[in-house]
Amino acid sequence: MWTSRTWKFQALWLVFIVNALAEAPIVPASAGTKTSSPHEFSGSLTKQVNGKKYQAQVFAKTDRLRLEYKYALRTDYGYASIEIIRLDLAEVWYLLAQQKELLVTPLDPYDVLPVQPALPGERSRTLVGDATAVERAAQLYEVQTDRHGRTERWYEWVDVETGVVLKLVSRDRDWSFAYERIRWSPQPTQYFNEPLGYQKREVPAAQGQRG
Repeated sequence: MWTSRTWKFQALWLVFIVNALAEAPIVPASAGTKTSSPHEFSGSLTKQVNGKKYQAQVFAKTDRLRLEYKYALRTDYGYASIEIIRLDLAEVWYLLAQQKELLVTPLDPYDVLPVQPALPGERSRTLVGDATAVERAAQLYEVQTDRHGRTERWYEWVDVETGVVLKLVSRDRDWSFAYERIRWSPQPTQYFNEPLGYQKREVPAAQGQRG
């Protein structure tokens, strides 16, 4: 069973992409990256926390995100291989296929780590230089943040064309996120809606995903 601390680590990466897709993404002047209109996209991602690797297919549309996991996630109510992030509703949905239930948990806004360059609690940003990530031109930054009085340092790869964060690595703990592939294309709205025939079950976040 996962601790509440581990749950928070997981919650961070699950909403990694969503803020970058909201209207008018903000890029710090010091970042020097090129801003552009928000993009809808799909892709493959890999995340690592404390030596554990997680893989998923991602579908992103404005303030909504769909994650289809390679291995199902265990919750207190069953296994879910699909998760839908609804930033507009501040909710996370887990699809429990066997029970035909939609497990709804609240999303803590403070745990949203956006894919746009500006990170929550950002204190400083230093351009390291030009780099490549996901076979795309990027700029590498070293970023320092303050979260609940705790300093953390990050390496951040920002896509030059779109301003989307392609890769983020914490220097202070075993935590990283990176795309393996990205495909820029419109995503179907139904990917992010409630599935037909599912019954909603609302539970606290601590009773959602367990690993």
